[in-house]
Amino acid sequence: MTTRIATWNVNSLRQRLDHLKAFTDSHKPDVLCLQETKVQDSEFPEDDIKSMGYNTVLFHGQKSYNGVAILCRNSVAMSDRKVWCDKDDRRHLMVTLPNGVQVHNFYVPSGGPVPDPEQNDKFAHKLSFLEEMISWAAEPSIRQEKIILVGDLNVAPLETDVWNHKKLLRSVGHTLRESELMARLKSAGDFTDVGRHFVPPDQPLYSWWGYRYKLSFAKDYGWRLDHILATEALRPHLKHFEVVKDTRSWEKPSDHVPNLVDLDL
Repeated sequence: MTTRIATWNVNSLRQRLDHLKAFTDSHKPDVLCLQETKVQDSEFPEDDIKSMGYNTVLFHGQKSYNGVAILCRNSVAMSDRKVWCDKDDRRHLMVTLPNGVQVHNFYVPSGGPVPDPEQNDKFAHKLSFLEEMISWAAEPSIRQEKIILVGDLNVAPLETDVWNHKKLLRSVGHTLRESELMARLKSAGDFTDVGRHFVPPDQPLYSWWGYRYKLSFAKDYGWRLDHILATEALRPHLKHFEVVKDTRSWEKPSDHVPNLVDLDL
């Protein structure tokens, strides 16, 4: 049986319900992890989501900022969320599916504009968050589980994960320090980088095209900020990966596009 898991930073869920429906209709993910929902739990559009065929809808959000959600077509065995860096800013949710796969949905802090933790508290928070993720991934139980880690991790670690490595090397999201932390995260949990499992590291791979420059998508000035990682137990079951670029060309789009993986379990 194939299970399709997708991740998408929608950059305001209520503004993009039509986009969400179009994507779910066309690609039919069984599990859809959302980031930057920007809606407090009391106003989450649960009925709208359920009308799209998702019977289990989990969310952890706040007004105007951050927020994560996991939408599942079927029931889940369990769900949980973890507070990172002693700051409950709604950046994590997890579910265990009936087939035993754990899906962890993350929204890592963006880090602000200045790549110096002494000058920029937001960048310091981002580094601390990634360090804490590494410590979590290093727990012996993690490697033994069937885990899919997805989300907007806000790091483009490889030279080919950005449109111009030399120009962007000192930009937050592509600094050497952040790339090293991503490498440590993958190593700590013995994670397979699903995107690079299917697309060789010498080829460009992007999931985000910024708003600041209007022609960023047309000129393919992209970054790979969204990721799917899988533990070794799931590596043999990875069957398909896709970056759904079309959504970036829709009217008033999110600056991120969905990534999806098919697991044959």
